[in-house]
Amino acid sequence: MKKLPAILLLMACCTACQTLHRGDLLFHLPAADNHITAVTQGTADHVAIALGGDSVLEAIPGKGVVVSRLRTVLRRESGSYVRGIVRNIDTERSISNARRFIGRPYDSVFSNTTEAIYCSELVQQSFVDKSGKLVFKPIAMSFHDSTGHITKYWEDFYAKRGLAVPEGQEGSNPSDLMRKTKIKKLKGQLSHL
Repeated sequence: MKKLPAILLLMACCTACQTLHRGDLLFHLPAADNHITAVTQGTADHVAIALGGDSVLEAIPGKGVVVSRLRTVLRRESGSYVRGIVRNIDTERSISNARRFIGRPYDSVFSNTTEAIYCSELVQQSFVDKSGKLVFKPIAMSFHDSTGHITKYWEDFYAKRGLAVPEGQEGSNPSDLMRKTKIKKLKGQLSHL
């Protein structure tokens, strides 16, 4: 009898996976804090765009902007996933905008250009409202911890590339997108299938 709630929870998670709609956002919440969540206000470290069916569009290291199978994404890393609904958008135009980035390389230095794209930048640069205006405005990038100091990880990361840490430059991050009022976090979390 004690196993029944766990079974019902598993069924609810699988049902949520099946109700991911075209234009929804899929946020990854890692099982433990990492170098991204340590410097952003939130718990998400990746975001993908649902295309409908078993497909999502995402920007991932080593592959760039690609269409991936939902099941593959959900199995990729430990942690959980949250579905976000972006309200008052032109879904088809937003997805069309995002698809134009397919094949672009992944932006591993999180620059404010579209020559290469990182996950939250793909969403920020693509989602538009009914009048064609971008829904998500760029924010000041954060590479510092709660004390206000840039973390050693990010200092070393950019030093190896001969670059300054782009602290405060325009950009985006998954946690910021997840906090936006235009996104509705659904009860429960999508988990690995």
